[in-house]
Amino acid sequence: MPGGVSVRDVDAQKFINEYASFLKRQGKLPIPGWVDTVKTSPAKELPPQSADWYYIRAASVARHIYLRKTVGVGRLRKVHGSTKNRGSRPSHHVDASGSVDRNVMKSLEKIGVLEQDEDKGGRRITQSGQRDLDRIAQQTNEADDDEEEEDE
Repeated sequence: MPGGVSVRDVDAQKFINEYASFLKRQGKLPIPGWVDTVKTSPAKELPPQSADWYYIRAASVARHIYLRKTVGVGRLRKVHGSTKNRGSRPSHHVDASGSVDRNVMKSLEKIGVLEQDEDKGGRRITQSGQRDLDRIAQQTNEADDDEEEEDE
């Protein structure tokens, strides 16, 4: 897409928030019933406090796979993992819950953003998913440009 804006050109945090709100507005992303009670990692003490955390995680996963071609659950567990507070002992990295990332990937598969990669294993972005992500990136970039013009 010459002259267009891709996901790489947009600030990650702004893009993820924008795409999460797009997924929520669309209303097609299947949400499991356990999202309000589940911990996202053994390193966490409480479940996420944001009501929209599942949409944000889905947007994060979609962006991650867009940038890296093929990604499996194990890689996402490592990416979304965090440091576990072990009291007086030194902290260590702990991978996130595989179930959460697996369910997010299945949800994105159902709406046609991801597909299984038979050759390498894991999942990759579909053509329609890439088109959606690029369109959201374009909108995010335009919104950033409008904010910069207002600040001047």
